[in-house]
Amino acid sequence: MIQFNRINNIVGWLVFLVATVVYGLTIEPTASFWDAGEFIACSYKLLVPHPPGAPFFLLIGRVFSLLSGGDVLKVAPLINFLSGLMSAATVLFLFWSITILARKILVKSEDGQPTFGQALLILSSGIIGSLAFTFSDSFWFSAVEAEVYAMSSFFTAFVFWAMLKWEMQTDQASGNKWLILIAYMMGLSIGVHLLNLLAVPALAFIYYYKNNRGKTSTKGVVFTFVTSALIIGIILWGIIPGLPSLAGRFEVFFVNSVGLPFGSGIIIFLILFLAAIIYGLSYSQRRMKPVLNTALLSFVFILIGYSSYLIIPIRSTYDPTIDENDPENIVSFVSYLKREQYGDRPLLYGPQFNAEVIDQKEGEPRYIKGKDKYEIADYKIEPVYDPKDMALLPRIYSSQPQHVQEYKKWVNIQAGQKPTMGQNLSFLFNYQLGHMYWRYFLWNFVGRDSDVQQSGVLWPVERTDNLPNRVADSKARNNFYMLPLILGLIGLFFHARKDEKNAFIVGLLFFFTGVAIAIYLNQPPIEPRERDYTFAGSFYAFSIWIGLGVIGLASLLEKVLKQDTTRAGVATVLSLSVPVIMAAQGWDDHDRSDKYNTIDSAKNLLSSCAPNAILFTNGDNDTFPLWYAQEVEGFRTDVRVAVLSYLNTDWYLDQMKRRSYLSEPLPISLENENYRQGTNDYLPYVEKPQVKAGMDLKQFISLVKQNHPILQVQAQTGKPFMSFPTKNFYLDVDKAAVLQSGIIPKEREGQVVDQMTWNVGKSALEKKHLAILDILATNNWKRPVYFSTTVSSSDFMNLQPYFQLEGLAYRILPAKNPSAEDEGYVAKDLMFNNMMKKFQWRNLDNPRIFYDESYISQLPPNTRDKFYRLASAYLASNNPAKAKEVMDYCFKVMPDKSIPYDYYTPQFIEPLSKVGDKKRAMEIMDKLEQRTAKALAYYSEQGSLFDREQQTNFITLQQLIFSARALGLNDRAGKMEQTFMRYYGGNQ
Repeated sequence: MIQFNRINNIVGWLVFLVATVVYGLTIEPTASFWDAGEFIACSYKLLVPHPPGAPFFLLIGRVFSLLSGGDVLKVAPLINFLSGLMSAATVLFLFWSITILARKILVKSEDGQPTFGQALLILSSGIIGSLAFTFSDSFWFSAVEAEVYAMSSFFTAFVFWAMLKWEMQTDQASGNKWLILIAYMMGLSIGVHLLNLLAVPALAFIYYYKNNRGKTSTKGVVFTFVTSALIIGIILWGIIPGLPSLAGRFEVFFVNSVGLPFGSGIIIFLILFLAAIIYGLSYSQRRMKPVLNTALLSFVFILIGYSSYLIIPIRSTYDPTIDENDPENIVSFVSYLKREQYGDRPLLYGPQFNAEVIDQKEGEPRYIKGKDKYEIADYKIEPVYDPKDMALLPRIYSSQPQHVQEYKKWVNIQAGQKPTMGQNLSFLFNYQLGHMYWRYFLWNFVGRDSDVQQSGVLWPVERTDNLPNRVADSKARNNFYMLPLILGLIGLFFHARKDEKNAFIVGLLFFFTGVAIAIYLNQPPIEPRERDYTFAGSFYAFSIWIGLGVIGLASLLEKVLKQDTTRAGVATVLSLSVPVIMAAQGWDDHDRSDKYNTIDSAKNLLSSCAPNAILFTNGDNDTFPLWYAQEVEGFRTDVRVAVLSYLNTDWYLDQMKRRSYLSEPLPISLENENYRQGTNDYLPYVEKPQVKAGMDLKQFISLVKQNHPILQVQAQTGKPFMSFPTKNFYLDVDKAAVLQSGIIPKEREGQVVDQMTWNVGKSALEKKHLAILDILATNNWKRPVYFSTTVSSSDFMNLQPYFQLEGLAYRILPAKNPSAEDEGYVAKDLMFNNMMKKFQWRNLDNPRIFYDESYISQLPPNTRDKFYRLASAYLASNNPAKAKEVMDYCFKVMPDKSIPYDYYTPQFIEPLSKVGDKKRAMEIMDKLEQRTAKALAYYSEQGSLFDREQQTNFITLQQLIFSARALGLNDRAGKMEQTFMRYYGGNQ
């Protein structure tokens, strides 16, 4: 056994080395899309990310960033590699877990030493199962970027392996040490992600089976299952938000009621809490209660691990540049932990999508820190629904119009009818389980159709003819020919037949990290991106069965091959095809080693702005890369990035009024009392005839600041709230001062107005709109103000006539665009210098690099449109040579071979013809006509899930028709119109 254990350890570390090399070669060298940019920035400087945070991940990420030696360009790859290293460690513990389970099945000798054939099968099962997981689609994706899911998977793998090791212990004292280690690791995992808690039921049954050998019963199984659910509940609600919430109540009571200074309640709570723990430990020792003692010690070590969360309020106290939710005191910290800003989803009982609100009640108060006590800022308003609209297991619950429309794609619901239980269950099984879990499961072990969102499973017999280019040419189109699934099913059935209890334990891990998550999340019918990474723990469990499938395959060969070693060798060779084909298929779409586009786009956006600018952006992909560029690389820290969705919160407005690096505080005149939560969250339009024609913006902001009665409207609750009396606003402009400041291009000096006038075009103003208007009124043109071109036009408030396009951002200037088009004036020379000389477009011309849906659908279309706008502006000013130079450069840095032509590309056809490049114009028309026809034929058969792809292709084809008409190609335009109507008519 000693010899086998040594070999087992060596082979495990070799597998770890393989995984480390694979992930090291394919990691992204900068920040990727979504949360990675935020996590890298917050790790580098220990800032406060979005709730509920990941403090332990940030601490380890900070340690890795120190290895950069001061070279900021090494920070991102080092923190990305942290995920790769954690993923490789996950693979290592998966290997050891598989070999433990395999040895239980095969080795029955008294000394526990396997024969050579058995040892070969055990090691092979570990290698093949762990390598299959190494190359699985979802796990590989998270392994090469700075996200929390890789580290979360590591903790799941470790605690499962540690529980298997505990089961092997014969000495109770030694075994208890393993239990305490497991508790500590689970405590640490809370500071990364809560997914690790779902391993508890599997761990509970390992404990139950070991302590009840030969005495298991239905009652014992039920008791163990209920106990494991209680443990999850205690940690998930009792410890994580529960203890801080209790501490918060102590704090409010002793400060507000007793009159003690701030912090007294927390100190009293900690003293009482520690005294209770010490007493419990002492009692368990005196009364010789080892189970109670171990349970209390495990509780203590969970808290020790959980204590990484203390970094959140500690760092928030220093008011860092990224300080989401500002959780610097116990009251705001509890809100941060509970993720209150994201709202709630009903789980077991709640309202349906068309539930009628019949009343509302005040929930828990929201406290803020006052001068000498905690003050109630407002109360959480809880709607009261008609009881007849409440349902068990409500799956069709969201009333958002776009969600209601998406529900109808899955269930035949009617506006005036309450969904039935059958319809709720239908949505659960078809969408939440079928589409949002089993589809992902099959992606990993059967094949993936493409990277287009909502794409399906690629089966071995899938059709390959007449596929859209976007699908057929996708590097994410991976076919595993069902081999991983088949081997895993062999392993599942073999495991269930040979070792029923351990198969049940693995099954629990598989269920709770997969199906149970899908049920718990209660996902709405549309998501901004695919969510397969959530279920990596379930794919981990299935990979155990893939490993055991090697032994199952050897068992099937027993009648043909009698010799153990030969049979083991053949089964190993056959099974090796699984990880080999997964690696071969997945490498090109998981290799991000040369991708720089996310950060280049962020820097290009920042470079679009003049010095000391204010830049309004959307969230996530429009913001997190900018945070990385500023916080880590120190790029353009003079630009203040103002996230529109966050401007709806009081804590973010407070931060915007503080200095940040080279950026002065934003010119916001409103005080905290004007925008604290519950105040001016929503200003409805209530018309006042005396100002219907227009109102001075500065006067309006002043009235809001004074909370003036003239703007107040009486609410049903009795508490008045503010409104706005007109949609028409004006802002007087000191024309001479503006011209003297030099912010107006020479050719636009005649367009400067004495007074800006516009209609906000809204029936309600959100707090973010109020902040924008306040900045316009207060700034007095001292700082440049920009909107990112990716911001929704609904947030522009009809200011487009005063926009000036300077790159990837619109600048607001008191100069009105004379053009009838409200798309903003194009500052040609300034924009040319930015787009053609200053901006970076690294590797966008490299067809070897895979640009997935997140990138393809967002940045290239917007960027190409801006190149088109610049070229058109030069054509309009009778400068075709410059226009051609711009278009040539656009297709040089973003050629079709690497960034396929998109729905903005047909715009280039007419201007290309005008500058004499008819060859390229016809090439674009030919390619896009062929592609759109093929795509529409394909997606018309796929159903309503691909409405977006159909609409995109309709828009593209419509643009082609306009271009053909403009070039006099009427016959060709007519044929394209026939294609359009053939599919558009069938789409209605």
